[in-house]
Amino acid sequence: MSVLASVSLWSADMANFESEIARADPFADMYHIDVCDGRYAANLLFFPDLVAALRPKTAKPFEVHLITYEPEKWVGPFTAAGANSFIFYPDSTENVGALIREISGRGLGVGLSISLEQPVSLIEEHLGKLNVVTVIGTESGIKGVQAVAPVAFEKIRDLVRLREDRGHHFKIQADGAIRWETVPPLAEAGAEVVVPGSLFFKEDMAKVSEWLKGL
Repeated sequence: MSVLASVSLWSADMANFESEIARADPFADMYHIDVCDGRYAANLLFFPDLVAALRPKTAKPFEVHLITYEPEKWVGPFTAAGANSFIFYPDSTENVGALIREISGRGLGVGLSISLEQPVSLIEEHLGKLNVVTVIGTESGIKGVQAVAPVAFEKIRDLVRLREDRGHHFKIQADGAIRWETVPPLAEAGAEVVVPGSLFFKEDMAKVSEWLKGL
C-alpha cells in the first residue's frame, strides 16, 4: 500500500515558504497547516492572511488542522484563504456535529483528531460523516518528539476495525513523530496518511516520497 504524505509546513523554513513549497510540491500529496491559538496547545501558529499568501504557490490541497478552542470561528477565514479541508478536536467546540455539517456544507473535507488522552469512543458517533481521522501520537502542538506513543497504534487498529465493521470510508492519518523508524509500524497498524515535517524538509524528499509509496 502507498502511504500518502500530508506535508507539515510547520517544519518548513518559515523565512522561505515559497521556495520550500516549490521544493516539496513534486512529492507532497497535500499540505498540513497547523493553526494554534496558544490556548488549546502552548503554541501560536499560522493565520489566514499567511495561508492566503501561500495559496497561489501550489495547486495541492491545504489541510488545516485547527488546534484551537472554538474552531468554528476560524472556518470562514481559512476557507476564504484557500483551505480545502479542516480537522479539529472533539473537545474544542460545544457542538461537534454542527461543525462537521458546516464544513461539509461548504463542500470541504472534514476530519476529527484525537489526542493521546482521547479515546476513539469520543468520536465514534461521528465516524460516518468524516473524510479523515487524525491520530496524534505525541503531545498536541509540540514538534521534535522522537517516538510515537504506544496508545496511538492501538487507536489506529481500533479505527480500522470500526471502519470495516460499519462500512465507513474515512482515511486514517498519523501525526506526530513521523520518522523513518516510526512510519512502517504506523502503516502496518493501518495508517494511510502521515504528516511528515522534518522527515521531508531535512531529508531527500524524492527518496522519502519513493519510500512512502513503496510501503
